[in-house]
Amino acid sequence: MGCRCRPLAFLISLPFALVASVLSFIGSIVYVFGIVLSCICPCCICCVLLANLSVILVKLPVDVVLWFLDFIPC
Repeated sequence: MGCRCRPLAFLISLPFALVASVLSFIGSIVYVFGIVLSCICPCCICCVLLANLSVILVKLPVDVVLWFLDFIPC
């Protein structure tokens, strides 16, 4: 990997990161809902899967920006 300073890639990724941030907020709400449901009914495996999916959504904005930084050359 050459230079890590890619301002063009960062600027292009900002609108996508904004959309991913909205999905991240939704993911955090889903995570809290899934955790509460898994505490109420621990035998329900779908709540655990729902919580794992929401963790992926919470990490999405950072993943989008890093993907753009890796994808667009200097």
